[in-house]
Formats: sequence, structure tokens, C-alpha cells
Amino acid sequence: MIECTKGVISMRKEDFRLDDVKLFDSKVFRDVIHGYVRVEHTPIWKLINTPQMQRLRRIKQLGGTYMVFPTAEHSRFVHSLGVYEIVRNIINLEQVKDHINDYEKLTVMCAGLLHDIGHGPFSHSFESAMRTNHEEMTVKIIKETEVGDILRDIHPDLPEDVANIIEHKGKPMLVQMVSSQCDSDRMDYLLRDSYACGVTYGQFDMSRILRTLRIVDDRIVFKESGVQAIEDYILARYHMYWQVYYHPTARSHEQLLYAIIRRIRDLYEEGYSFHVAMDYLEPLLKGDFSVEQYEDVDENMMLTYFTYFKKEKDAILRDLCTRYMDRHLLKYRTYHHKEDIAEIKALSDKEGYDSRYYVASDFTKNVPYRHFELGNNIMDIEILEEDGTIVTLPDKSEIVNAILHAKEKEDEKIFFVKELKPQVEEYYEKKDLL
Repeated sequence: MIECTKGVISMRKEDFRLDDVKLFDSKVFRDVIHGYVRVEHTPIWKLINTPQMQRLRRIKQLGGTYMVFPTAEHSRFVHSLGVYEIVRNIINLEQVKDHINDYEKLTVMCAGLLHDIGHGPFSHSFESAMRTNHEEMTVKIIKETEVGDILRDIHPDLPEDVANIIEHKGKPMLVQMVSSQCDSDRMDYLLRDSYACGVTYGQFDMSRILRTLRIVDDRIVFKESGVQAIEDYILARYHMYWQVYYHPTARSHEQLLYAIIRRIRDLYEEGYSFHVAMDYLEPLLKGDFSVEQYEDVDENMMLTYFTYFKKEKDAILRDLCTRYMDRHLLKYRTYHHKEDIAEIKALSDKEGYDSRYYVASDFTKNVPYRHFELGNNIMDIEILEEDGTIVTLPDKSEIVNAILHAKEKEDEKIFFVKELKPQVEEYYEKKDLL
């Protein structure tokens, strides 16, 4: 046993008891998806109240999707609470709780809560433009900040054990709860994003899926009776990606954001003198930043910079930020040949819009289910048959099997400023006549 300022905690993981860290009065958050998010243990409550978790209130879950679906302004903070709540429900299932000790229960609850703590502003578009990696930052924040101190108060290995789950290491069932093809993360974001966007594509019967969950050889499987509910979940994911996450206007927002950060980076590397202090952005532009400097940059900070840049003397940065803040997003069109990109870039340059910033293209595809046999290094959803045999989901689901063998849906878009729309339309009209 060791003496801690927080109490007496066993050094042996198998001797740890959740009752030792139980709150005198449990806490609850009202939640539109789960009804209540219940916090019953001191470490979870302390983690929620760290600056690192509170920062997630200032980062939207869906980046620029609110430009299309105005009510999609929910944060990564509420999503993280939701993932934690689903994990908490899983570990308390009768068919699960005897397969996991109290230390593992706390570890996986922490992993669910902290899995997104390393995200930067505007989600994945910022990450690509700033050349950061949210998974790497998540691990650093867990190990190097107040978050790590709270975890180490329980056990010196707890930060590493929590990070291992997020990095897909360790006991399979723990990893599967947080990150797999049917996990707490996906289940929460589908239900939450669907609700926030005002669409029904992401709805599925989560309670039915959890009722059919079983543990075999330290991994999660599902009873055969749950196959239809899992099919609905996979189809929900498919439709949410194409109708919401990959909506062309949301992608237009990402491309404009990327263009702004590219211009900021180009100017910085040229030695340009910005009229506003760059103290918060400079470390990230250099690629040499501390965890604390990374944490300082949230969406409020970025929008403040963009507002200042609307009056910047550089015409391109000024124009891009004005378009962004006033929602004059890029127009788009489907393209099928690489030569179209070159032609539209040439049109843009001719009209005085530098194509490095004013023309962009992207290619999108989504696979709603990945099968290990098709060369994917990811675990299949496994189904427990009545006779005890375990098979993969495609073996039991004609729908999933059909998805696996169908032609992958793809979408190629080119983005350009609205001032170019007449010239772009004329280009395609002439091309269609050939």
C-alpha cells in the first residue's frame, strides 16, 4: 500500500477497488442522447474539470459542418462525455463486469473520456494544414499535463495504460470498447451528430446492440440475434458520411480553411510582418511547440486571428479571411479528369485569383465496414452463433457482405471562388460539346 494525499491506494493493479475512489455524491450531466451522463468516481470528475478537457468545449465536434447544418455546433467535450457514458454502461453489463477488474474498468473509462483530448481547432482540416497529429497530442496530454498527474495519483502506470488503449494496444476487449468497428466512439458520434444536424440517417438501436454484447477469450463478440441491429448501425454510418460528413459545402469550408492556413504559413516563411502579434500561432507554424502552446490554440483563438486578418495588408489573406468569416465559401463541381483541375487553375490565375489559394480539389470515399480478409489490419465484428461458434459479421449478414463486394462509392470535387463560376461553366459546356 502507498500513502497518497488523495487516499490510500494499492500499488497492485489487481487490488485496486473503484469503491476506494468513489465520490460521496455522484454527479450527473443532462444529455440529449443518453439522458444522463453519470460520474461516480473522483478521478473521472477531476479529469473532466482539467483545463485540457474544458478546452474541448471550444472545439466543435464536426468542424465546419455547421456551415451546412446550422444546429451542428456541439463540442468535442459533450461527445467525450457521451463516449465515457457508453463505456461506463458496457463495463456494468452483467455479461461483461465479471471479465474485467476494477483497475481495467477505470482505465477504459478514462480512455473513453480522454480519447479526443488532443484534437486541435476545426478538427481534421486544421490537423492537415498545421501538420499536427491529434492522436500523438492526445498521448502527450495524457502523460505530460495535469491529466497525467491525476492518473498517476491512482497508479504510476495509469497514464501509460490509458494511452495504450487509445493507441490500440493491450487487452482486446478494452481497446474494442473505445476503438473498433462497433465502439463507443462511433456509436455516440452517429447518434449525437444525427441529432445535432436534424437528420435521421444516424439513428440505430444502440440498446439492442449492447444487450447482445458478450465476452469470449477477452474480446467482444455479439450474439447472432443482434445482427440486424448491427446492420442498421453500419448503414447509419454509411449514410451519415455521405449525407453529412462528406457534404460538399462542409468540404468547401475545409478547403477555404486550408487555404487560409497555407497563406499564413507562406507569409510567415517569407518573413512577412503581420500587423497582429503571432505569439499563439508561431510555435505551430515553426513545428516546434510544447503541449501547453498547443493547448492555447482553440477555435475561439483561430476565429480571433481570422477577424484581425480581415484587415491585414496582404490582399490574399485579407480576402480569404473575409470570405471565411462572412461565409462566402468556395463553389464546387464534380470532376472526372485531372486535366480539369489544371484548366480551372489556369482560369483562376488568368482572372487574378492565385490558384494556390483559390482552387482546390479533393477525393473522397468511405467504406462503412472493413473486412480483415480483404487486407485491412482491423478486427472484424464477430458474431456468436447459438452453438458457440464464432464467425465474422459478413458471414452472417447478406447486407454487409454485399457492401464489402460492391463498388466503392467515390466523389471527386473541385473548388473555386464564386467569381469564376461563369468561366468554369463555360469550360464544361465547351468540353461537353467535344
